[in-house]
Amino acid sequence: MLYSFQPESLNRKTGPIPTTYAHRDTCPPSCGQYRTSCYAEDFYTRMAWSKVALDLDALCAKIEALPDATMWRYGVAGDLPGQGETVDAYALGQIVRANRRKRGFAFSHKHSPEAIRWIRHAVEWGFTVNLSADDAGQADVLAETGLPVACLVPMDTPQRSSTPAGRPIVVCPAQTRDTTCKDCQLCSRPNRTVIVGFRAHGTKARRADGLARRVIPIVQA
Repeated sequence: MLYSFQPESLNRKTGPIPTTYAHRDTCPPSCGQYRTSCYAEDFYTRMAWSKVALDLDALCAKIEALPDATMWRYGVAGDLPGQGETVDAYALGQIVRANRRKRGFAFSHKHSPEAIRWIRHAVEWGFTVNLSADDAGQADVLAETGLPVACLVPMDTPQRSSTPAGRPIVVCPAQTRDTTCKDCQLCSRPNRTVIVGFRAHGTKARRADGLARRVIPIVQA
């Protein structure tokens, strides 16, 4: 698999933190947005995604060279190492090792029992991987693992709502106020008690919105 590394993101919502991209073959076809409504298919993100050229060793060297306590994001586009639904445990382990004393975080649509097992190990060793859900109902299922969860929510979802099982959802603060990942850091916290909701966005937002509306978050009156 190939990757790319940006020492400082130019994305307004992400803020100036290091980011990476992973080859699109890492994306699992089971993802509800697979090659359809994914924001990564937007023009500028897709252009950056197409420039993956680093091998695993080169990527890990760049991660390892980051100053201690640096927060960085793995996989602005793409998923954890491994073809499709699988997780390449060796490659993930190398990234986790490179992340020692750093504060890397990621998102993954790989939900098989084997994937969950490796993701759990990564989180325990300090690399925060958020399980990505396509609606609030799936968020409840994934939350049963005890791992951090993020989910797609409809475009009109208020700042605070909940899943059908009553788990609190907080819409990504960068979508509700003037902040960035660099300042917010919510998704990098593995032991948080809330699910982070991402309102459907990008040029394919309406299609993604329809996916999120299969289970609409509950808003207390």
